[in-house]
This record gives sequence, C-alpha cells and structure tokens, in this order.
Amino acid sequence: MAISPLPELRRVVVLGTGGTIAGKAASSGDNIGYTAGQVGVADLLGGITAPEGVTLVAEQVAQLDSKDMSFETWQKLGQRCAHWLAQPDVAGVVITHGTDTLEETAFFLHSVLSSQKPVVLTCAMRPATALSPDGPQNVRDALAVASTTGAGGVTVVCAGTVHSGKDVQKVHTYSLDAFASGDAGPIGYVEEGVVRLVRAWPDASSSATSEAVNAPLPWPRVEIVMSHAGASGQIIDALLRDGAAEPVRGLVLAATGNGTLHHALEAAALKAQGAGVAVLRATRCAKGRILPKADDRLRDAGALTPVKARIALMLELLGE
Repeated sequence: MAISPLPELRRVVVLGTGGTIAGKAASSGDNIGYTAGQVGVADLLGGITAPEGVTLVAEQVAQLDSKDMSFETWQKLGQRCAHWLAQPDVAGVVITHGTDTLEETAFFLHSVLSSQKPVVLTCAMRPATALSPDGPQNVRDALAVASTTGAGGVTVVCAGTVHSGKDVQKVHTYSLDAFASGDAGPIGYVEEGVVRLVRAWPDASSSATSEAVNAPLPWPRVEIVMSHAGASGQIIDALLRDGAAEPVRGLVLAATGNGTLHHALEAAALKAQGAGVAVLRATRCAKGRILPKADDRLRDAGALTPVKARIALMLELLGE
C-alpha cells in the first residue's frame, strides 16, 4: 500500500498573551507609563511579512500583563501549543509574551511539552505605541526561528538573541536586550532573518510531566522564601498555619551563595520538611549552580533559579 507523504510544514501559529509588546501609552515618547496587553495578536502581525513559504495563523490565548500570569493561562497555553504542534502542516509556534514572567512561562513549557517542533517566545521592552518599538523586529526574528529547518525545543528570542527556555533569565529592568542565559550562554543569533547557531537546539523535555497541561486546578501550592541577613523562620511558620483552602505543599528557599541558609530559616525549613512539606534550595546568585555536599539535609535545585525551581517542584508534586 502506498504511503502518502506528510504535507509540507508551512504554517507558523502565533499565540498572543498580552504583555508590553501589546501595550499602549498615551504618548509615543512614554516607554514606561503604558498599559500592557491592549493590542490583539492579529494587529501585532500587521505589516510583518512571513518568512518565504510560511502562512501565519494568529490566536489570542490571553490578554494580560505578564506580572499577573496565572496557572490557568499556563494550562491553556500549554494545551493550545500541544494542539497546534500536533498538526502535521504546522512548522512551529510563536508566543508573544510580557517580559516579567517570560522566563517562568518558557521553563514551564520546556518542562511539559514533548514535541520536537520549535516553540518560540518573544516579547518587547517598549510598548507598541513607542516612537521606536522593539516588538516588530522581535516578532520577525521569532518567526525566523520557528520556521528554521531543524529548529526545536522551547526558546526565547529577544534583541536578536536566541535563548534556551531552560536557561533564560530577565537580567535588566529597562534595556532592550534584557535577557541572558547565565553560564550556558545563548543558543544563537538571528541576523537579517537567518539563524546562526552557536550551540545545539534544546532537547524537548520528557513527556513525563506533560499531563500537567490537562491536570485539574488548583495545582500544588509552592511558595518561595528568601534567605538574607537577619532572616527568621517566622514566614515559614506562618505559611504552614495560614489556614488557606489550599495548604502549602512545597517551599523553595532562595538561598545565599552555594545554597546556604540563615540558621533560623534552615531550622524552620527542616521542621516543615519533617511535617511533610517538600523543600528545595535554589541559589539567589545569577550565575553558577549549587554544588551538593554529603551532609546536606535539604535538597538543592542545581542551576535552577528560585522561580524555575518552584515550577519544577510544583510539577513534581503534581505527578505524585
């Protein structure tokens, strides 16, 4: 029996979630006093030419300021990504997103999507109404990555640089080039619509946690507590007795240096762990990773930042 060939990969789906890239300000000279998430994704694509041989499909998943990102939006975004990636004629997905929680969304999608096709998040540091907005070029670059032969995994494209969804961090409050990839460094660069790789595309994550995109809400509650000079265990104690409808099931400790903790905070964390709360240490440092010691009594998150460690722990608890 003859086997029909798969259709040529020719569609790139652009999912909008709001953010600064979709923001509006009263004046074109105002780059900070804007309201995020005002422009629809279809309008953001206006005037942007698709790469040769590619048809664009726009879909609005959410319309919010990414500082207000929710589990509900993550779940819907994961479901829509999975839906479109399963279509044989879809080459990849681009997501327009706010910069504030972009690294969290990227890490979440990296953790739950198993498709080999590319998922590319992009953003802007200036609103759509700015005199010189950066969003259109970032979208063009993201489309170039999503339609590049051999591209795969979850990536982030900003200011011409391609970052892995696992490694990316927002490192600047205002600069157009606001993201970095820590010790790992960028995956590559987009130069006049052409991707130049400097290391391999990220592997698709294991499908072991992909059930999260369909898991009923609420997801396990995991809180972050920072260790600092003069810290105490009172915040942990309060979290454990706050009487909320959804009790705390996990704690991520934003630790100093190589995963060290103020002794009072550590004592409270060990008490919480003894009571059945999952505890994970992550370093506050922007670079490096926690090197484990034989006498550690609390697990460490390796190179994950506190916000990414929180997602990893939440997914771990969700799988139990």
